[in-house]
This record gives sequence, structure tokens and C-alpha cells, in this order.
Amino acid sequence: MTQLTHLDEKGQARMVDVSDKAHTEREARAMAVIHMLPNTLQMITEGKHKKGDVLATARIAGIMAAKRTPDLIPMCHPLMLTSVKVELTPNIENSTVEIIAICKLVGQTGVEMEALTAASTAALTLYDMCKAVDKGMVINQLQLLEKKGGKSGHWTRTAN
Repeated sequence: MTQLTHLDEKGQARMVDVSDKAHTEREARAMAVIHMLPNTLQMITEGKHKKGDVLATARIAGIMAAKRTPDLIPMCHPLMLTSVKVELTPNIENSTVEIIAICKLVGQTGVEMEALTAASTAALTLYDMCKAVDKGMVINQLQLLEKKGGKSGHWTRTAN
């Protein structure tokens, strides 16, 4: 069993010391899904929302959030991300928008939290921009899909 490393010898929370870890290429891919009424999704995909292009705004919000992860999540290291990509894919049949966030860097610690933060913030931005017409939207399936690099190597989520 892997030990949690955010605790010091006294059991107090601390930021993990990564100074002895090698710099390696690291990448993480996370997702979130937001469910909405069909009319809400139609308004978004047809560009008829009074607030403008909500998908573009959510994409930018996700990228910005990834860069600010250590300000939001205690004990996260400030990282020099080399790439953040947020993809939003409307699914008319399911009345959803699937959000995929991909973060990359060359560094001493992984980018899983940055990818998860990007995906969740993009979903929250969609909710915020559309809540006036659809308060019943549901955000779910926030999860890490894949992680590459570092001491633990490559991990991919397997189907449930």
C-alpha cells in the first residue's frame, strides 16, 4: 500500500518535497461532463446565448484555472505548465457537453490536479453562464483519465 506523503513525521500536513525528483515529461488528461436540457444545449451550439460563445469562455476559464491550481488546492506545487488544452464536445443525443483537459510539463511532479481543476472549472463556467435558463444542470464524471511520466509511470483508467 502506498503511503500518503502530505504528512510530516508529526502527522502534520505539508507540501511534499520534490527537490530530489528528476525532471521528466509529465502529462495528465481529465474529464467532466455537464448534463443540461436539450434547449439549453441547442442554444449553446447554435450560438444564440445572450452571453456570447459560452464554450469559448469555458475553454479559457479551464486553461486559466489550470494555471492557478496551487492557489485553489492546498499543498499543490506551483508548476510551469508547458501546455494546457481544454476540449468541449457537445453531444446532442445525450444533451451533454463532455470536457477533456490535458496538461503537460517537464518537471518534478505531476499535473493531475491541474487537469482536474481545468475540467471542473470549465464545467462550472458552463453552469454559471447558463444557470439563468437551466438551473437543473448536473456536473458529474469528474475523473482522471490518464497520467504519463514520473516515478509511477503511465496510468490509464480502465472501464468500470
